[in-house]
Amino acid sequence: MDVRKGASNFYWLSEGARRMLATKSLAPGRRVYGERLVQVGGSEYRTWDPNRSKLAAAIMKGLKEVPIREGSNVLYLGAASGTTSSHVSDIVGKSGAVYCIEFAPRSLRDLIGVCEARPNMLPLLADARQPQTYADKIEKIDVIYQDVAQPDQARILIDNAKLFLKKGQFALIAVKSQSIDVTKKTSEIYENVLAELSSHFEVVEKLPLEPYEKDHLFVSLRVK
Repeated sequence: MDVRKGASNFYWLSEGARRMLATKSLAPGRRVYGERLVQVGGSEYRTWDPNRSKLAAAIMKGLKEVPIREGSNVLYLGAASGTTSSHVSDIVGKSGAVYCIEFAPRSLRDLIGVCEARPNMLPLLADARQPQTYADKIEKIDVIYQDVAQPDQARILIDNAKLFLKKGQFALIAVKSQSIDVTKKTSEIYENVLAELSSHFEVVEKLPLEPYEKDHLFVSLRVK
């Protein structure tokens, strides 16, 4: 098994002709969603499934810059049960933090179990549409990552960015067209969302996530 570090703090594992995305585990011996654990050179790596994670899918589709790095403080909106946020935890490492906002109590219970083994993950039961309700629980933020299935996805990101991000900092969002309006064409929805986001952000990159996710657009943004 060959290991090559990516541009950010993630890795490519090569096994013959097969190449897998992975992160170096911050909690060795523990799986979060049934991922494969690989031991190489005294380190443990967790394979990162692009069919289960929009961020992994974006990296596989050629995302040029991943602004989440070792030491980053990340505000994660829509952390669910911890699949992607656990890989973000691996990336930021012990010197970073992942503030995990989740609205559903059932998902939060699963998320808490993941966070118990990862001291850099902080689970918060909160509504991402009301960032003022958790502002006092969060320290300096470097990046916002958003994965929420709400019609007002763009507004949620803008409201959180206004409160937590400074000029030049990044936000990442997985836009889910079917959660916004099932009556409109996907291309029209993307156009409208990008126009709304452009009021506060510069669009750095945009990537459709097919074949990993249908009707999803991954967008990297920088605060103007």
